[in-house]
Amino acid sequence: MNECYYDKRMDFFYNKTNTDTVDEWTGPKLIVVLCFGTFFCLFIFISNSLVIAAVVKNKRFHFPFYYLLANLAAADFFAGIAYVFLMFNTGPVSKTLTVNRWFLRQGLLDTSLTASLVNLLVIAVERHMSIMRMKIHSNLTKKRVTFLIISIWAIAIFMGAVPTLGWNCLCDITACSSLAPIYSRSYLVFWSVLNLVVFFIMVVVYIRIYMYVQRKTNVLSSHTSGSISRRRTPVKLMKTVMTLLGAFVVCWTPGLVVLLLDGLNCTYCGIQNVKRWFLLLALLNSVMNPIIYSYKDDEMWGTMKRMICCSAEDKSQDRRSSRIPSTVLCRSTDTSGHYIEDGIIQGTICGKGDLGDKGNS
Repeated sequence: MNECYYDKRMDFFYNKTNTDTVDEWTGPKLIVVLCFGTFFCLFIFISNSLVIAAVVKNKRFHFPFYYLLANLAAADFFAGIAYVFLMFNTGPVSKTLTVNRWFLRQGLLDTSLTASLVNLLVIAVERHMSIMRMKIHSNLTKKRVTFLIISIWAIAIFMGAVPTLGWNCLCDITACSSLAPIYSRSYLVFWSVLNLVVFFIMVVVYIRIYMYVQRKTNVLSSHTSGSISRRRTPVKLMKTVMTLLGAFVVCWTPGLVVLLLDGLNCTYCGIQNVKRWFLLLALLNSVMNPIIYSYKDDEMWGTMKRMICCSAEDKSQDRRSSRIPSTVLCRSTDTSGHYIEDGIIQGTICGKGDLGDKGNS
């Protein structure tokens, strides 16, 4: 019977698989990677928080598609957390980790990938439901959308925990991979092939949906008298989703191919030389998504911009108010009225987007 190594530290497994983590992550290289990683993670946290807040704040986004888009932003936010945890538990530190801590480190990354992937699949289903009826939004109720979001995270957490639950090489050291020293090569093959197949299926489905939308829109445009912008809205939403999918596939496919090569025990592929760069490419996906949201959707960008501007104006107003002496506040009625009028004008500027939304809705 094979001996199990649950009580060993990660240096034991790195030495067994001949994986060197010290030479690659010391000196200037480590500092540069950490600086870029820190900047990207801060951007991920701030930008994806703005996307989620925009969906909550703007009533025009209170539809299934945008709820799922906000959940995709939440998955990217979670990816930022996973990368922060990775930054503090990588390089020379990797060899000092316990098995459970290393499982947690990789499980967070796997969970973030699965959450984004399954979320894009659900968005594809939602788009298909609406497009087949030639509607901008599907008829999914809030309860069903909530159930879908909960299911997405349940699947993501389960897939991230699969190696911890037993599909590992702790009891069969000869089956360990090189990039993930306590993951069995069979699991890496399964994981990478599964994701690559899903990538391919989603690309085919989205292309077919987009072609159908384009064809239907062209046919209906000559027979309907509705506004041009309204007829083009389904196409714009599909372009946004396809851009998100394209960025996701481009950023994650190289890393999955490297994992597949490692799972197939390709010792001459030089995967150790490119692994960290492909990891940074995967990180870049979570940076790109909020930019795509705002660039492709004018309403999203406008809502985010109003939130940023009003937040800055509120802070400056608070600072000005704190500098006003109490004697000034007790001046004549005309002066007080001037301050009140200032406040009303500034409040109107900050709230004009919301008032406009309410008027349109």
